[in-house]
Amino acid sequence: MANLFTRIRDSISQDLHEVLDKKEQKNPLSVLNHYLRQCEQEAEKVRKLVERQYLLKEEFTREYREAEQLAEKRKYQAEVASKAGESDLYEFALKEQVHYEERLERIRNSRNEAERHLTELEQKYEEMKHKLKDMHIKRMELMGRENIARANHRINKVLESGNYDSKPFSKFDEMEDYLDRLENKVNSEYYRNTIDSRIAQLEKQANVSENSL
Repeated sequence: MANLFTRIRDSISQDLHEVLDKKEQKNPLSVLNHYLRQCEQEAEKVRKLVERQYLLKEEFTREYREAEQLAEKRKYQAEVASKAGESDLYEFALKEQVHYEERLERIRNSRNEAERHLTELEQKYEEMKHKLKDMHIKRMELMGRENIARANHRINKVLESGNYDSKPFSKFDEMEDYLDRLENKVNSEYYRNTIDSRIAQLEKQANVSENSL
């Protein structure tokens, strides 16, 4: 039964990878964005772990200082009790001193281990940030290639003619011809209107001269 479940699991996993591979071939940018979001989420989790490890290290440091102070205090009290001949008080203070010194050793080892784990986490977090940056750059590169591909596709659609006769011409050439005709028409109307206005002005001046005679 276990082998059957294993085969089913492996089959599902293989099918899933095949689907992802096909999806990646069809739209690599979409797949990259998906992986990038997942990596960003994992990096955020590691960042929080780093922060928690910092707090843990600081807490160990506080506990160490406290135990160190208490150990010194009990050591001093044991010396005072010993000089005063208070054997019971001396034994109690000495026992407390040993207890705090043992705690000091335990906290020191735990703090060192916490520092080691913190260093490892920081290194892994830096590696993740580098990988994220590389993925961001790769995404921009893919976006650039995708934009170029789309632009070329649109340019080709504009430049290619829909007519496949013996003398095809591009839509771009049609547009240029139209703009040239439009420019000539505007210029002709401008000059015609200019001539008309000048002739009208001359006629008006001639009428004024005749009337003045």
